[in-house]
Amino acid sequence: MSLASSEVDIKTRSRALELIRSHFKKLVEESEKGHKLQLVFPKRTLSNTIYDQKAKMLLLGPDVQYRSFTDINEAKKFMQTLLMASIIYNTLRNNEYPTIRDLFYRGKHSISYTSVDGKTISENSWDEQRESDSVIRDLEVLLNILREDLLILSKEKGKVVGNLVIRSGNDVIDLSKMGHGAYAIEPTPDLIEFIDVDAEYVLVVEKDAVFQQLHRYGFWRKNKVVLVTSAGQPDRATRRFVRRLSEEYKLPVYVLCDSDPYGFYIYSVFKVGSITLSYESERLSTPTAKFIGVTLTDIFGTEIFKDVLKKHGVKEALEEVTKGISKLGSKQPYLTPEERKNFVIKAKLRDVERAVELVGYRVAEACLESPEYKSKIKRKEGASGYPWFLTPEWVRELCIFFYTTSKLEIEAITGKGLKFLADEYIPRKIKSGDWIE
Repeated sequence: MSLASSEVDIKTRSRALELIRSHFKKLVEESEKGHKLQLVFPKRTLSNTIYDQKAKMLLLGPDVQYRSFTDINEAKKFMQTLLMASIIYNTLRNNEYPTIRDLFYRGKHSISYTSVDGKTISENSWDEQRESDSVIRDLEVLLNILREDLLILSKEKGKVVGNLVIRSGNDVIDLSKMGHGAYAIEPTPDLIEFIDVDAEYVLVVEKDAVFQQLHRYGFWRKNKVVLVTSAGQPDRATRRFVRRLSEEYKLPVYVLCDSDPYGFYIYSVFKVGSITLSYESERLSTPTAKFIGVTLTDIFGTEIFKDVLKKHGVKEALEEVTKGISKLGSKQPYLTPEERKNFVIKAKLRDVERAVELVGYRVAEACLESPEYKSKIKRKEGASGYPWFLTPEWVRELCIFFYTTSKLEIEAITGKGLKFLADEYIPRKIKSGDWIE
């Protein structure tokens, strides 16, 4: 081992090597016995992805798939899986830290063979990185391990600052002393040791620019907050880091995103996981995460929704989707009509289509006013929405979105002044419990 390797890396490498050895040793034993060679692991498909209402996260279902060496339809995938496992095993032995792009190139090659009719045929191990990435995800499921625990690295994206002291590798780092910068969450967050955590909650901010503003303003010091940014769609490391703080230190997690279907979805990735990585939701998702804003009711209040409910058939249609929607409480908007006029952005068709994916066509049909958009999303009629968005609070939010076809960025709140965002908006919402789960 290199002297540069930390003790935690050495232990992780050793565990990963043993896991791969023990798992694929079974294939060697089966081969020696003359048995059929096959791999068996859960299906990573949409049809086998379920939303666990009790756990409040996406999980893989019970269906499994068989990848057999002797099945002409599965032989290539079988060999791709073994090839990738071999490459990863060698990087571990050689004390390396590959990226998923490295692994793509290391395994990319052509094999030539002669067909039964005498023709020479060449076939690539894989042509595009999406193929090798899929094989890596298969190995994660097969071995029941995160790729990060195989010391496969990815680009750092998320950042964090706060009253935290951590050990990363051989170094102890005080995250309260990062100057105007922040700690870039490393791609192997499980190898971080939390030495001291002095915080009352975690605030995840979608926008990096808003994160920087709150950091410079000293928001995390004044409120004893671990301040995190996902810089858009969260990467795995950021999700795992947040999950660890929630799970190990029981810190409440609040998520601050744009008030649009994309911001809503980013929150749901933190909370329930993603379909692509549903097999790792138990380690990556944070079921207790709360969406504090920006919400459509922050912009318009709730009176506008009452007006929508009075329209013919709307209340009945929404009650069929989610019970108790007409019993939701009232609240006043944070923006005045003049501010709303200046800050609100008109939603585009793709925003409306994304909202349909979240909450279903029935809500869109009941609440959407725009004839232009309504005609163009007819093809979405079969969409029923994600179960975790079919709650009274979320249906109300999305109904207001469809009715107004309006969205708003977090920066619009800072348009009222950074002091308003940091000293009034966020603290008031958290203190009053004005969030959506």
